[in-house]
Amino acid sequence: MQGVRVLEVAQFTFVPAAGAILADWGADVIKVEHPLRGDTQRGFINMGGFQLDPDRHPLIEHPNRGKRSVGIDVSTPGGQEVLYEIAKTADVFLTNYLPAQRQKNKFDVEHIRAVNPNIIYARGSAYGDKGPERDTGGFDGTAFWTRSGVGHALTPEAINGALSQGIPAFGDSIGGMNIAGGIAAALFHRERTGETCEIDVSLLSTAWWAAGASVTQGMETGETMRSLMPDDITSVNPFMANYRTSDGGTINLCIVSPTGYIRDAFEHLGLPELADDPRFSDVLPLIENASEGVELIAKAIGSKPFEYWRQHLKTMKGQWAPFQSLVDLATDDQAVANDMIVEVEAADGGKPFKVVRGPVQFNHEPLETTRAPQASEHTEIVLMELGIDWDRIEELKDSGAIA
Repeated sequence: MQGVRVLEVAQFTFVPAAGAILADWGADVIKVEHPLRGDTQRGFINMGGFQLDPDRHPLIEHPNRGKRSVGIDVSTPGGQEVLYEIAKTADVFLTNYLPAQRQKNKFDVEHIRAVNPNIIYARGSAYGDKGPERDTGGFDGTAFWTRSGVGHALTPEAINGALSQGIPAFGDSIGGMNIAGGIAAALFHRERTGETCEIDVSLLSTAWWAAGASVTQGMETGETMRSLMPDDITSVNPFMANYRTSDGGTINLCIVSPTGYIRDAFEHLGLPELADDPRFSDVLPLIENASEGVELIAKAIGSKPFEYWRQHLKTMKGQWAPFQSLVDLATDDQAVANDMIVEVEAADGGKPFKVVRGPVQFNHEPLETTRAPQASEHTEIVLMELGIDWDRIEELKDSGAIA
């Protein structure tokens, strides 16, 4: 994306996450923030019940690394003039503001296309840019988790309630990747045909794509899947279930197609005799006697601690995984080997800040990026690059149009 400029007028995580991915890929992403408040998310002091350090802010670093920040009050004529000057030089305009705000502050598609007819205009929204709820706002906790059916499917029916999302900005980050992919396709299309386009991604459509196979099944049958309670092991395949270890950990077996794996799996589980037992020696009897198999495997895994199984099963041919926390993954050898963690300079001058690499890697190369900008950090630099002289910059500052 080197040579591509993205103008981002967006807040929170959903759409800024797309800008972060594009910055990861080499684009020059200019983030517009309010001259006084900055991105509203900068003021968040709590995430999932944990206090946040404003100088080491994960909800700012994750979706904003690699960008430059310009402070512009887009509600003012002077600010709108500056926005249009940047838009003239941009390939992509990226926003998550609602239609009324886009119209009021004159940065909807017709305003931006008036100064740059070739720009790709990308919108992120809660529920889509068409239909009766086009003007309705939302967050991933409402549109991605609650309304979409994802939260319902992941909530065991037996708890008689609803699980909260648990991971802030979960759908936001997935949706941001979807927007980035759409922008990449639009840039390719423009390069091939000379035609530009508008892009829309909603949190609701992101959730339905993520759950697409189950949604399709539901539309086909009228039935919906639900997660089970931890102790409800009702699998028709004993090699597909969660099993508790002696010290309270969990090992997930996920050998979807046991053919060719049965003997090796039982040997690794310390049950070699079951590979010759007619109840379990082939796939059909294994399924027919699943409940007995589950009981025997649960007893075997429950006899040893989590770390034993985490090491011992590494040589098993069938598929499995340790049930890890998000913190555990930071020290996972495979995650580290694949450069999933990136260190950037910290805004407070302290130890490097660790952020997560985007899911796409090019040529096995680790990501190189910079920290998220401080609010309005690059205003003067960007405006001078546009050829705006210092007297005009001072005039705009004095009027409050820029920071």
